Amino acid sequence: MAMNTPGTGPGGPQWNGPQGYGHRPQDHQQHAGWWGTTTLRHHHPAPARSAGAPFQPVWNQPPPRRRGVLNIVLVILAALVVAGVLLFLSLSLGPSAFLLCGILALVPLGICLLGLRWIDRWDPEPRGALLFAFLWGAGTSVVVTLLLGTYVVDLLGSALSTTSPEVIGPVLQAPLVEEFAKGLGVLILVYTRRSHFDGPVDGIVYAGTVAAGFAFTENILYFGSAVLESGTVSAVVGVFILRGLFSPFAHVMFTSLLGFVLGWAVSRGGGNARILGAFVLGLIPAMAGHMLWNGGTLVLFDNFLLFYLVVQVPLFVAAVVAVVLLRRSERRLTEARLGDYARAGWFTPEEVRMLATRPGRSQALAWAGSVGAKQDMRAFIRTGSRIAFTRQRVLGGRRDADYAAEERALLEEVTERRARIFQLASAAR
Repeated sequence: MAMNTPGTGPGGPQWNGPQGYGHRPQDHQQHAGWWGTTTLRHHHPAPARSAGAPFQPVWNQPPPRRRGVLNIVLVILAALVVAGVLLFLSLSLGPSAFLLCGILALVPLGICLLGLRWIDRWDPEPRGALLFAFLWGAGTSVVVTLLLGTYVVDLLGSALSTTSPEVIGPVLQAPLVEEFAKGLGVLILVYTRRSHFDGPVDGIVYAGTVAAGFAFTENILYFGSAVLESGTVSAVVGVFILRGLFSPFAHVMFTSLLGFVLGWAVSRGGGNARILGAFVLGLIPAMAGHMLWNGGTLVLFDNFLLFYLVVQVPLFVAAVVAVVLLRRSERRLTEARLGDYARAGWFTPEEVRMLATRPGRSQALAWAGSVGAKQDMRAFIRTGSRIAFTRQRVLGGRRDADYAAEERALLEEVTERRARIFQLASAAR
């Protein structure tokens, strides 16, 4: 991939690409997406760049600590809970059965994590946040479910005395308690990772990761129960096929509905009242979807295959379509916000096209790899995405952090990254 010489535009070097990126921010609103109305309500021009202004390398400066220590403590505590849960399962099932069930549970977990990685590719979330999400789901949410489950069953049994216990447990109690327990982890991430919680896609990724962790531990429990009750390989294989291969995304789909609602609320700004209200509101579709899934063969259908084809498959297809549309909205947001910076001189139109399209990113990475600058190009792309979403927070009126200062630091970093890429490219000639 060819690059032009430095200094050919107000933003510095250019990548060859489509010309004429001169439309106004409001031109994007017709097809903006979930982020459009916040831009209209809080218009804020991108900061102008003075030509030739010196920058200090951002990576040589200590990053602000803010909630860094708290996040580390939360990860450690969540990891300890997971270790305790796994130890309990090992003692309950026996080492051999636990090892077998753990290996089987890795298969649906891998499928879920690959799917979530695909969703998260455009603007990846911090690994530490995703690690906490998984650990919360695999450990703490399981403990909360076990602690509250008995009490909720008793309450529901008293209130619905004519309802069969087979319905109260899986159809009512499990969705209520499990979605609440998983949702608490997503709510914690809203408050501790607010600067990386930009909208519905982020909410889906965080909630899905929590749910994947929960499903991992729950699958070990189900596989282990099959081993203890039957002692035959065929019983374990049957449960593995139903849970691990036919419906690995079940929990991810339920909790992602909560994540979507929370992400939407965060993107609109607002304080605790809006966030907590969105949490309660988001639990409703998450619990309802879980109830439908668990109660399909008990209440609606007698045949599992019919229920699977008529209900479960269409729901999964609808979820995939919704995610694809949200990902496209993220791409358009990146293009619109970086276009603001291009008009202010921070990026060239060609760089905007490169950063805002998947083919452009791939082409840039391929070229950077040929000159030994692939890591810096990855950082340039990643920082460009963060700039776009940081600007959207400013336009959305969010005041939960100093986003103006963050914006300036990211702009300085991307400028230094660009200079580093050209330095490596020149050396490779």
